[in-house]
Amino acid sequence: MRGDTGFPVRLRYTKRGKVRWISHRDVARAMERAFRITELPLAFSAGFSPHPKVSFGLALSTGHESDSEYLDLEFVREVDLDALPELLSEALPEGMAVIGAESLVERAPALQEVVTAVEWRVEVVNGDGVPVTASELRSRIEVALDAAALPTERRRKGRPVTEDVRPVITHIDVVECERDGEVIAEVSMELSTQPRSAKPGEVLAAIAHVSGAPGGLVEARTLRTHQWIERDGTRLEPHDADTRPRARIAHAS
Repeated sequence: MRGDTGFPVRLRYTKRGKVRWISHRDVARAMERAFRITELPLAFSAGFSPHPKVSFGLALSTGHESDSEYLDLEFVREVDLDALPELLSEALPEGMAVIGAESLVERAPALQEVVTAVEWRVEVVNGDGVPVTASELRSRIEVALDAAALPTERRRKGRPVTEDVRPVITHIDVVECERDGEVIAEVSMELSTQPRSAKPGEVLAAIAHVSGAPGGLVEARTLRTHQWIERDGTRLEPHDADTRPRARIAHAS
């Protein structure tokens, strides 16, 4: 976001429930609709076809949920950042909610350029849709991490290619949590985004292949929990990076 004279802002929002099935493009349309409904003072680009100065972060795959999505936008003047999350959330589809708003420094680098890692929580089932136990997941991850490489097939420019996703994994573990009275095993993984990245499903496919999991390992539910920016050995979430103390808007009595 490069606002020289406007008021640049970074929003954090969630995508949960049925809305996870809408595409990244549809998310952008939902946000633009919310901006119109709330009549916020958006800044627009110049030229023959002006458009709002909005820049989204890393795209979230359709079907995945998230507690940690970000976008940068620019207003023509200061807005009340305390009121902004609720105002926008009321205009968004069910399952999407803005949970944070911070003022950005001028010429803050684009999110897609600076996010270096993302964290995921993945509920895993086998090919028959049966939940995989924590002990089995730990065993298969251990085998996979001992391997020299974790090859998996991906598509690049419409063509299938085989790539090693082992260098992308910065941390992976199994956690157990209670949901609806049942103990659920999930894979917690942190994946780097630079110089290249991988999707959780691709990592699971590689683990299944190397460990010989019959029927494979399949995502039943995937949640993005955090995004990270690393600078000089310090890890920051995007709402703590390139932001500045917010100005308080004085309300008329």
